[in-house]
Amino acid sequence: MKSAVYYGPFDIRCAEIKPLEISLGHEILVQVEATSICGSDLHLYRGALDFLMQKGHSSTGHELVGRVVEVGPQVTRFKPGDRITTPYSVSCGYCYMCEAGQTGHCETTNGAIIGFGIPLGDLGGTQAEYILIPYADANAMQVPEDIPAEAALTLSCNLPSAIVGVTEADVQLGDTVAIVGCGPTGLMTMDCAFLRGAGKVVLLDRVPHRLAVAQAKGAVTINIDDEDWKERALAETQGRGFDKVIEVVGMPEALQISLDIVRRGGIISAIGVFCDDSFTISPIYFTTRNIDLRTNGTANVRPSITQALTMLKRGIINPKEYFTHEFALSNVDQAYATFYGKKDGVVKVLIRP
Repeated sequence: MKSAVYYGPFDIRCAEIKPLEISLGHEILVQVEATSICGSDLHLYRGALDFLMQKGHSSTGHELVGRVVEVGPQVTRFKPGDRITTPYSVSCGYCYMCEAGQTGHCETTNGAIIGFGIPLGDLGGTQAEYILIPYADANAMQVPEDIPAEAALTLSCNLPSAIVGVTEADVQLGDTVAIVGCGPTGLMTMDCAFLRGAGKVVLLDRVPHRLAVAQAKGAVTINIDDEDWKERALAETQGRGFDKVIEVVGMPEALQISLDIVRRGGIISAIGVFCDDSFTISPIYFTTRNIDLRTNGTANVRPSITQALTMLKRGIINPKEYFTHEFALSNVDQAYATFYGKKDGVVKVLIRP
């Protein structure tokens, strides 16, 4: 079968791998209808997580909508033909951490993540013709036929992560909210912030065409490559800083921007996946400014998928509008190059096996 395989930094391409077979009773075999590339996949692509990946073996991708082909003997909630999605982190549903809502830190699976190499479960990836979903009864969720593939696959990561971002930021009616990062998850976070009644939403990024998308939806946009970006951002809050800042990049620069523009007593909700092993900040900064920093790089998305699916069913959010490019799985190398390079007006890509 065909799958995207990691061969090294900037070298993810389609290859033939061994066909998958169910070996555990809690697994389901799923034929992929559509998948995509997440911003966190770009950390793999650029080699920042090279230590997780076995070159020529590790498959990539963690966003999915697909069709059940076969179920293991312990599976009770699914049958062949069901259309499903699944979160990127795999959880058993019954351990202490799962029952506490911390599904991204499941004790049974040791925090396994789809498409992120051998140390995180060696589960294979969604950028493939087929994928095995373990602990399917606890993880997977049926998706109605009338929800477009583009919207359905955002249930794996982007949309529930956006919900986690605004929830952890405790966005309230009238709040001034800054979102650092204008990629697909950042744009969905913007949508969720507006839905929660934010009084003003400001998007910060350096990609003009993505900022234009946010501006068209009612957000104030600021290009961080402009010399006066910080002054302009703070001016939107009469100089005091934002009530809530949501970081959606996973880079030290983005975290520093968040710290620079949050008000005293404000909340920073960081949902980006950070790969750097150090970041310098004095503890007195937090004690004198009463900053509340909440990190959710490994977001517990399973509890939020039900809410995300309800939003899609009711038509109150439309992630499909952010898909600008489509690629065949055989051209996954081009998909990565385009998305990483932010070329040709790309916002989010759809990949079909």
